[in-house]
Amino acid sequence: MAIAKAERLMNLALCLLGTRRPLSKRELRDSIEAYVEAVRPVNGAAGSEDSFNRMFERDKDDLRELGLVIETVENLDGEVGYLARRDSNRLPPITLDAEEAAALGLAAKVWQQARLAGAASGALQKLRAAGLPDGVDPYEAHGALEPRIPVHEAAFEPLMLACRDRRPVLFDYRKASAARPEPRHVEPWALECWRGHWYLAGFDRDRGAERVFRLSRITGRVRSRGTGFTAPVPDVVTVRETVASWAGEIADRSALIRLRSGAGYPLRAKATEVRELGDGWDELEIPYGHGLDAWLVEFGPDVVVLEPAELRADVVDRLRAVAKG
Repeated sequence: MAIAKAERLMNLALCLLGTRRPLSKRELRDSIEAYVEAVRPVNGAAGSEDSFNRMFERDKDDLRELGLVIETVENLDGEVGYLARRDSNRLPPITLDAEEAAALGLAAKVWQQARLAGAASGALQKLRAAGLPDGVDPYEAHGALEPRIPVHEAAFEPLMLACRDRRPVLFDYRKASAARPEPRHVEPWALECWRGHWYLAGFDRDRGAERVFRLSRITGRVRSRGTGFTAPVPDVVTVRETVASWAGEIADRSALIRLRSGAGYPLRAKATEVRELGDGWDELEIPYGHGLDAWLVEFGPDVVVLEPAELRADVVDRLRAVAKG
């Protein structure tokens, strides 16, 4: 919903809830700035009463769809009046048991960034008023569980705001196989944390396709670039599934690699079989899926790909591209 319309609806709702008598359409028009602007003369031309009437009727219908009970009554002057009685629009009391309140308390305490701290603190206060028992710490209620979503990348906040506002962005991005960053023009869809790293999913305008970017590989400042998206936003953005696929998590075969002893612990954790070769090397079988070549390149000289041949060729090509850079 556009900010101007949301503000107009809020003002109308406050007027209807705050009055003790029905307010006529004329009184509401004169009380809400957006309605005043609708009928105010501009450059000598008179405002449109019809425009106001259409706007008011739409707003009234929207508020009713949102659940506000608006009564229509006839006042002493024969005009139709409107009001929203507080007793008709009072929400039922919120009741939470200890486990529900503690779980919501944990969720509210996840964020540690200063920009979100105020909202999280306010949410916790409301939770306590709604049923979180006094003196019960959510962490104690769930043992040693203490959730954290670490955000160390400077790109996180501007990208979060760009996702919220549907604003295209421009940033420099260094791929795993590249020595230098390249500019990327992206329509951001969603941010998601997966295995300790933040990823952005969106539409890459230069490549004309959906792409996922790891925030730690964004260099420099994230800049806004105009307004409006050129591509439709999917109803469901599968960031984790995409990253898992590219990282080889979704695999239908196995790769055979040689790994230096004492190195590559993430690869060892994925291995289905590990054999000691001696001379400081081990042989591993690991699941093989799309994007495994880019991941293996990150381990540099500690990894040698043995099979399959196409994976070995892809890794060699990526290493050569880095060396040329």
